[in-house]
Amino acid sequence: MLKFSILASLILISLLFSACSNDQSTSDEANSILSTNEFLLTELDNIQYRVKKSPTGFTVKGAEGKVIILDIFATWCPPCQAEASYLASLQKKYKDSLLIIGITIEDNIKNEKLQIFREKYDANYALVNSSENSRLVYTVAKKLKIGKNFGIPLMVMYKDGVLINFYQGAVEEEFIESDIKKALGL
Repeated sequence: MLKFSILASLILISLLFSACSNDQSTSDEANSILSTNEFLLTELDNIQYRVKKSPTGFTVKGAEGKVIILDIFATWCPPCQAEASYLASLQKKYKDSLLIIGITIEDNIKNEKLQIFREKYDANYALVNSSENSRLVYTVAKKLKIGKNFGIPLMVMYKDGVLINFYQGAVEEEFIESDIKKALGL
């Protein structure tokens, strides 16, 4: 009985300290699509972003010279909810030098649910809900060599197609801002 109690306690503790998980499966169809290096993402306000894979990272057409943060999240994930307001704060503070794109991992999520997330957590930056989300998320994870079952939120920062840094799980706003400043030469 004591062994069972110890085992049950260990399982509960490991569940408590684990990050939200992105359990995406890949299919032969998804792998065949990955041969292309461009992704067309559609934002809630129907703004489109053309993301292109480069040898050292990713770029966004029209955002040359800007720091780009790809924020991979889910609306149900508590750390993702917590980071939304400070990402919005950074987007507002560095509006001419920063582009944050929130990429949900939730397949077939309704725009209304994403809009509720935006309003509830002050996520006033680009939130994309596109059929390309899963493909881009898989490609980013593969490029970072973190596997397909990584924890979220996953924030990946690029400038001019070069990886600056990435954060997995909850992270303080000051760390992100410090990397933004370094990338901008401030």
